[in-house]
Amino acid sequence: MAITDAVIQYRRFLKRRNCSANTVKNYMHTLRQFVLWVNIPIEHVKGRKILGYIDHLRARRLQPKTINCHLDSIRGFYNYLIDEEDLKIDNPVKRNYNLRLPRPLPRYLRDEDVPRLFDQIKNYRDRAIFMLMLRCGLRLEETANLTLRAIDLRRAQLFIYEGKGGKDRVVYLSGDALEALSTYLKKRSSSRVTKVFLVEKGDYKGKALSMRGIQKRMEYYARKAGLKVSCHQLRHTMATQLLNADADLVIIQDLLGHNQIRTTQRYCKVSNLKVQRDYHKAINKVVLRHGLKKGLDSADKNELLN
Repeated sequence: MAITDAVIQYRRFLKRRNCSANTVKNYMHTLRQFVLWVNIPIEHVKGRKILGYIDHLRARRLQPKTINCHLDSIRGFYNYLIDEEDLKIDNPVKRNYNLRLPRPLPRYLRDEDVPRLFDQIKNYRDRAIFMLMLRCGLRLEETANLTLRAIDLRRAQLFIYEGKGGKDRVVYLSGDALEALSTYLKKRSSSRVTKVFLVEKGDYKGKALSMRGIQKRMEYYARKAGLKVSCHQLRHTMATQLLNADADLVIIQDLLGHNQIRTTQRYCKVSNLKVQRDYHKAINKVVLRHGLKKGLDSADKNELLN
């Protein structure tokens, strides 16, 4: 099979697998870069060639996460050739070729910084956008792709269709998020565009607001507030605040659309308020039980137990 035909067939395969348009686009882009660089028949590529390609990507100063995305694309392509096209080769992209990634703790806004940011957001559309990220934990792409049919104001909920990993989920609107969204929808132009958030000025007025457009609005408000904050940090803030309010991890996992609970558990490492409360509640009982604190009267004992 010619390399061009193989890539075309793989693209069709990804679409049949119901991969998102963005996923297909990224896979094709990284795969074309590899095919142009490798410059030999794909069935002749061995592990050493893949290691050389990794060195090439590192020389371009790509981030480890980006390099791993390249490797995932190439590995998936070879798996397709082996499993679907019956090419009698070994996959040259070994699992242990992936670069180790740092696991930084999620960054979130402190409680006092949340009103500081939102005090700067007067625009009805922008306030609704960032309130949904903060209260519903929406990702940037989920916010940009939100459609009118996904909104149920009466039940105060949103349907997130084909979120990360192609998963659907339901999220709920807090009182302030419901108010912000309702206010914007009353002001929104009567455009036939199904996306909720629209461009309000310029040549693209009435068109769907892009992900980059939302990011630029956040950058603008962050500068005005004197804060370093990204769209995704609002999602982290929601998770951290829920955990500090004693919400169950499984509930937070479901709301955020995490596949694995260990992803949600990362918030436990930054949720110091809950840890602090649980520590003092437990240690007070230990102190009382073992009698290391002398001269406790009944009032002191009741305070320790409560």
